[in-house]
Amino acid sequence: MVDLDALRVRFSHALTGARGTGDGPDPAPYADNLLARWQEPQRRYHTLAHLTAVLDHVDVLEKYADDPDVVRLAAWFHDAVYLPERSENEERSARIAERALPEAGVPAARTAEVARLVRLTVTHDPADDDRDGQVLCDADLATLAAPPSGYAAYTVAVREEYHFVPDEAFREGRSAILRQLLDLPRLFRTPYGAEHWEATARYNLAAELEMLST
Repeated sequence: MVDLDALRVRFSHALTGARGTGDGPDPAPYADNLLARWQEPQRRYHTLAHLTAVLDHVDVLEKYADDPDVVRLAAWFHDAVYLPERSENEERSARIAERALPEAGVPAARTAEVARLVRLTVTHDPADDDRDGQVLCDADLATLAAPPSGYAAYTVAVREEYHFVPDEAFREGRSAILRQLLDLPRLFRTPYGAEHWEATARYNLAAELEMLST
């Protein structure tokens, strides 16, 4: 069970850190708006459990980030809009951040960085010198390195989100995504991700691809 109060506290700490000052509106309404979005009924994988996992992974990778609180806010906003049948979810999520964060007291430069990071989750392909982008992308993809039971639950949840797609079309589309991921020279860009998650993630992806092709 996800602890909503604990998530509210985590959002408040990230927002306060990104403000750089104690001044600003009460974080609670902003947290509650995002929490409501993450609990929408169409979500099966992109849920509060995923948000919590990404935040936990950012905590693990914090030392590799230039601005960890900005990365944490980007994690909160990166799937604020999630409609499985639409392709512009990341762009719409970034625009929500661009509207909400200045009102919440976040400086313009940090607001822009949050929005940039959210848009980066379209490709998960940060530049070699993009430390914050590497942390967010690694944190978002870390589920690929879950133990077998966790990875199986992830694949089931993804299929449920795309319940409206016929089986054959889903297999073809999902297989194409898996091949694209496996063709990448590196799934994870931080030293921690490369050491602890890369091999397991590749094993999981290859096993899923083999299952889909049989």
